[in-house]
Amino acid sequence: MFLRLLSDIHWRAANPKWRRMTCARQSTSSTAEPHPVALPAQAQVVICGGGIMGTSVAYHLSKMGWKDIVLLEQGRLAAGTTRFCAGIVSTARHASIELKMADYSNKLYQQLEQETGVQTGYVKAGSISLAQTQDRLISLKRIASSLNVMGIPCEIITPKKVAQIHPLINIHDLVGALYVPEDALVSSANVSLALATAASRNGVQIHERTSVSHVTVQKGRVTAIETDRGQIKCQYFVNCAGQWAYELGHAAEEAVNIPLHACEHFYILTHPLNEPLASNLPTVVDPDGRIYIRNWQGGILSGGFEKNPKPLFTEGRNQLEIQNLQEDWDHFEPLLGALLRRMPDLEALQIMQLVNCPESFTPDMRCIMGESPTVRGYFVLAGMNSAGISYGGGAGKYLAEWMVNGYPSENVWPLDLKRFGTLQSSRTFLRHRVMEVMPLMCDLKVPRWDFQTGRQLRTSPLYDRLDAQGARWMEKHGFERVKYFVPPGNDLLDLGQSKTFYKPDWFDIVGSEVKCCKEAVCVIDMSSFTKFEISSTGDEALESLQYLFSNDLDVPVGHVVHTGMLNEKGGYENDCSIARLSKRSFFMISPTDQQVHCWAWLKNRLPDDSNLTMEDVTWKYTALNLIGPRAVDVLSELSYAPITPEHFPSFFCKEMSVGYANGIRVMSITHTGEPGFMLYIPIEYALHVYNEVMNMGQKYGIRNAGYYALRSLRIEKFFAFWGQDLDAFTTPMECGREFQVKLDKGMQFVGQEVLLEQKQNGVYKRFTMFILEDHDTDADLWPWWGEPIFRNGRYVGKTTSSAYSYTLERHVCLGFVHHFDEKTGEELVVTTDFINQGDYEIDIAGHRFQAKAKLYPFSSFFTHRRRKDEMELSGYQGE
Repeated sequence: MFLRLLSDIHWRAANPKWRRMTCARQSTSSTAEPHPVALPAQAQVVICGGGIMGTSVAYHLSKMGWKDIVLLEQGRLAAGTTRFCAGIVSTARHASIELKMADYSNKLYQQLEQETGVQTGYVKAGSISLAQTQDRLISLKRIASSLNVMGIPCEIITPKKVAQIHPLINIHDLVGALYVPEDALVSSANVSLALATAASRNGVQIHERTSVSHVTVQKGRVTAIETDRGQIKCQYFVNCAGQWAYELGHAAEEAVNIPLHACEHFYILTHPLNEPLASNLPTVVDPDGRIYIRNWQGGILSGGFEKNPKPLFTEGRNQLEIQNLQEDWDHFEPLLGALLRRMPDLEALQIMQLVNCPESFTPDMRCIMGESPTVRGYFVLAGMNSAGISYGGGAGKYLAEWMVNGYPSENVWPLDLKRFGTLQSSRTFLRHRVMEVMPLMCDLKVPRWDFQTGRQLRTSPLYDRLDAQGARWMEKHGFERVKYFVPPGNDLLDLGQSKTFYKPDWFDIVGSEVKCCKEAVCVIDMSSFTKFEISSTGDEALESLQYLFSNDLDVPVGHVVHTGMLNEKGGYENDCSIARLSKRSFFMISPTDQQVHCWAWLKNRLPDDSNLTMEDVTWKYTALNLIGPRAVDVLSELSYAPITPEHFPSFFCKEMSVGYANGIRVMSITHTGEPGFMLYIPIEYALHVYNEVMNMGQKYGIRNAGYYALRSLRIEKFFAFWGQDLDAFTTPMECGREFQVKLDKGMQFVGQEVLLEQKQNGVYKRFTMFILEDHDTDADLWPWWGEPIFRNGRYVGKTTSSAYSYTLERHVCLGFVHHFDEKTGEELVVTTDFINQGDYEIDIAGHRFQAKAKLYPFSSFFTHRRRKDEMELSGYQGE
């Protein structure tokens, strides 16, 4: 069966008549057209790229009232990757923001034909995602939980039900599936043309066959673009150039790094079946087989994501319009085999064409949007990872909101261009990473999996030393960070490959590290923290920071202030610690992935004053977190200085000598709630100080620890972290951090008005701690993050962080609780009584577990371990 179909394929590939027909189609489709209208001399916005992204941005900007817009396309509209898109609109997404984008796109495309009169081919066919393993089914159940609370109909179905819905599917190896009946099929090119039509009617000027060659930047802002037909002055430029976005980003005085890379993507088109397939037959996604299958004109369209992808165009720019690239039947053969195994009745089906088109992929499998950190007014929307039609409507909407309002209506940080640094823009890095990313599109992604390519790029000076002691590594913002340390004698290979939704193999290892942090002393290398120094010759530094941060930074020299860097809505753009080193100098510590975002935010808001300087000193300092009750003993013996609370109170910073090394910035803070110190060590002293600490600490039971232990400690102490729990839509009042806001510090600060209003009227969500009560750590699925929260049977929010508390011997989840009117759905103020008087459940892959809600961490009186049956959680008092 397989060989017979394959022989048919090889005949088509070799047959001269077949080749002539294919070439004729391609030649006809690329006929040149004259330039009908001269370019305008200026515009408010210039969009480069006439595919689904560019037309969606133009459509939404014009809907929001911006009319002075020019869209430029180097070839013809929708003639790039959009033309070859499979046209599958799927909402079955893991990430919440991607799910929301796809849901909006689906609803937009449904009404677009009626709005514009352009046929879009929209069919609500539904989709079936198949599971060949129990782990895959768990992954689908987690997606189903998210879809359900979003109001998107879906259900987990049996293999028998799969066969009833789609009779052609071979179900012998299936354990279940996810059915989403309202997923859709469209003609991607026609959707793009419909969006362009609506935008044009709203005043957008569209010019085809016009190439952008350069973006002019003056004083850090976009001022004009150069094309092969002349210059256009503009205030905003939007790079929607798809696979060409990388090269276009470098076509400016100030380069804009857009880390994406193209790979070849293959799918086949067939002639109609003898009994043509119904147009509303559901799309089939078989991730374990690495394929997708959809109806196409009575036949099928089927492609996939092979294990050995073929990156292309590493050397740079290619043809203007994307033609069908060279066929490679040998390369497609594994996907073809998977198709025939899944649908054996297709044995005699005649294949019309093997399509090979480039698709752009990003280093973390998420699209790229937002404003450049280096050039104001330069926006990007690109790198869709083969999901452009699913995300196109929603992504265009969010970017348009960003441009018009200054921020989108949802938290898009997971997609923000500023999550990347220049280090991710190496062409070698991108080529190697996308070869890993493309197979990962189908691979099962269990919690806390890590990329394997592009590693050991940014490392601490202690990397080799820690690696030799059994460190297991993860990567964040290109920086290697320790997860945990494997003790001698453990099976290193098994631990390195531990992948599960249940209790992980590292459970006991992390537990022993947590125990040491609580009873003795541990060292965690936290060198990846972002570190800035801000100083001035006068009071400019203090005055600027007082305006940009919510807490009072006018504190005595040597004090450390934990504060938020808020936006105009009072939300967290950054959560950081700032030490006052001198009257006019400040040392700022931020999360690892804030390096680009925080720098851009401050640069754009600090006054342009030669007396005020800001320096990124991340690379200058190694950071060691010395955690535990014996940390004070280790540090006092190494420094010969008094470290008692009287001499070294909490949130204090002092330059000290440690061993032979001078100039160590020591802060009495650990980011976990446990006693201890952060040591910021000039990088040349790092190895010496580490050795001294470890040698001196031997008699106090010192050991290395990793970020998994830190995560457990901070979550059981109810500590929120930026990027996980805190974001640009969360205020200090909503997460219990009123004490880090000084509304009366004597001067206005960004976000103050919103916080004053919340203080007076209350908040619409509250950060809450949940302790799972009927959850079996050994046998039940674990919560990781993103699980729906139910109060009295009604959905009220999602978890943002979770970890096992080795102290409470229970799982602890953190998340936000909302209050919706049961009749109108209107959001209401969340009061303390509302939190305390509800019965809560956490949904883990469709199974709900009872949970106890707390607004405060548990008392330190209960910091010793107890048997589960002896613990009476309701009797705990908050600190």
